[in-house]
Amino acid sequence: MAPEPVDWGLADRVARRVAGRDALADSYLSASLDRDFAEVTVEAEFLVAGLTGLRAPGTARAAVLERTDWVAANVRSMRTLVAPLTDRVGERMAKSPFAPIGRAVTGTEMGFMLGYLARRVLGQYDLLVPEGPDGTPDSDAVYYVGANILDLEKRYAFRPRDFRLWIAIHEVTHRAQFTGVPWMRDYFMGLVQQTLTLAEPDPKRFAEVVRRATEDVRHGRNPLDDGGIVGLIASPEQRVVLDQVQALMSLLEGHGNWVMNHLGAIHVEGQARMAQVLNERRARGGLSGLVQKALGFEMKMRQYEVGERFILAVERAAGFRAIDAAWESPESLPTLADFQDPDAWMRRVGLAVGSTGTGR
Repeated sequence: MAPEPVDWGLADRVARRVAGRDALADSYLSASLDRDFAEVTVEAEFLVAGLTGLRAPGTARAAVLERTDWVAANVRSMRTLVAPLTDRVGERMAKSPFAPIGRAVTGTEMGFMLGYLARRVLGQYDLLVPEGPDGTPDSDAVYYVGANILDLEKRYAFRPRDFRLWIAIHEVTHRAQFTGVPWMRDYFMGLVQQTLTLAEPDPKRFAEVVRRATEDVRHGRNPLDDGGIVGLIASPEQRVVLDQVQALMSLLEGHGNWVMNHLGAIHVEGQARMAQVLNERRARGGLSGLVQKALGFEMKMRQYEVGERFILAVERAAGFRAIDAAWESPESLPTLADFQDPDAWMRRVGLAVGSTGTGR
């Protein structure tokens, strides 16, 4: 059996070291996390369903994790996700005397990325992560990283229950999107599999990557602006699929923010200040900003803004629930071009601009 191109054990160890352990996780402050998140997750699910009309099957289950638990879950699921690609790369690496070095380097890079994220993530509903006891996807699980939440609550004097409800609203919205829209999960997973299938592990491609990056720099462009390293090494065929992924995630992240802020303004005391803090946290520059750009995370940060701006434009033009048109089929989803021209998308899906109802 060919070795995997990533040393996942090393990735896990590096990620745990980078993630560290917050002293707050062992303090008396953490005692309320399990109880509060069990309650606010149920409340958030009721609020999200009432606002959006998206009703997820079953009942959301809150799981409060330590950073190391979050790392372990993501390492396990990422390994499963990229198996079709790593199997092909592993076959080639088996013939190379440099394979052990390559596995170690890739494992270290993967570990650093996950450890960095583990220090920042607050909540997560991700189809690639939740698993039940038998290893099958657990569509009811919503994750919260307790130490990171406690850190922000203490640093900014947020009211704990209000902040926790606000975070829960965002994550439960993602669960409603993926399980309340019947075709969404299969469509998303299909895009991910297309990306991995199209990936061609050919070292010769890196010469072309370097040439294009050099040309970008010569013309005053940052070669990492469009998707970080992932976007840089993508083939033209992959770029088409990556554009579809970026458009979908911009819609889902923007919709999550729109729901979070709309409900937060009504049900969460101090929501405006919480939103300001999180926006500043996402936009922070310096070394943190450089790391985000290099790994492609900055693209994700822009997705919140681009997607929410699109949804607000559609709401103003066609009504409060006009965005519901996007959930009808994959063909109804906005493209990257549509985010710059919401009117074009509304015409394409047959929205009556100027309506004061649902927009349909």
